Amino acid sequence: MGWALGAALVWLLGVWPPPSWWRHHWPTQTAMMRHESGSSGVSGPATYRPTALTAMPAVLQRMVIIGEDSRFHTHHGLDFDEIKDALGLEHAASLGTTVRALWSRRDRLRGASTITQQLAKNLYLSPSRNPLRKMKEAVTALRFELALPKDRILELYLNVVELGPGMWGMPDASARYFGMPVDQLGEEQAAALAATLPFPLSSNPAFRSDRMLRRRDLILARYHGADVYVPPGELLEVLDTVTLPVIVPPVVLPVDTVLPESVKVQSPESIPDTTKSTTDTT
Repeated sequence: MGWALGAALVWLLGVWPPPSWWRHHWPTQTAMMRHESGSSGVSGPATYRPTALTAMPAVLQRMVIIGEDSRFHTHHGLDFDEIKDALGLEHAASLGTTVRALWSRRDRLRGASTITQQLAKNLYLSPSRNPLRKMKEAVTALRFELALPKDRILELYLNVVELGPGMWGMPDASARYFGMPVDQLGEEQAAALAATLPFPLSSNPAFRSDRMLRRRDLILARYHGADVYVPPGELLEVLDTVTLPVIVPPVVLPVDTVLPESVKVQSPESIPDTTKSTTDTT
């Protein structure tokens, strides 16, 4: 029995290199890059351009936090209030009630993933929805928070996150979607990239679905102080029930831009329905 518990602990903590390694190093490739390259049949390794957080505009950082993890600077890797919201529980729910709901409604937890959890998945894990994989993701996120400052976690995340077919990191997405360096992004462009994160292959600035545009406008409204709820990417039906206030100024305009020819955009017909997928895509 002891050896089994030991093996389970080794598996749970077994990521390499350890989270502390990323304090001063950049990944050559992430686990998600390798997975997507293999599943798409793309030859050659996926690449990104490591860029310091100080070179990314504050407006972009804020838009991403609003859209993905509003309590990023106050939680310690796991946002228990967001988890309870995703499970439909009161914030005062007991530990036992929460644990039972975690198991019975585990399919709802994708939207409750923090930026730290998403970084853990991107660097080490797979898009599987397996509860054991989610448990390892949570433990790794806690280890990241102990090993790295918040700014480094956000810096790594913004550099390696997927933002479109073969597109990794905000600098690459800024150049390919908008034809400009990441430090020149305006509010609308930054909000559009943040709105892309839940479903980067099917809802992005090149294929501007109503879902992405509405999410972008909610993020912009929240950025300008409106008391609106930006739902997790999984809760698509909620987008239709949220009232979007008028923001004046600035006027929220569509992101009108001419994409470089190098951007390869999948047609809606060729993109799998991610809402029915059995794998995690954030």
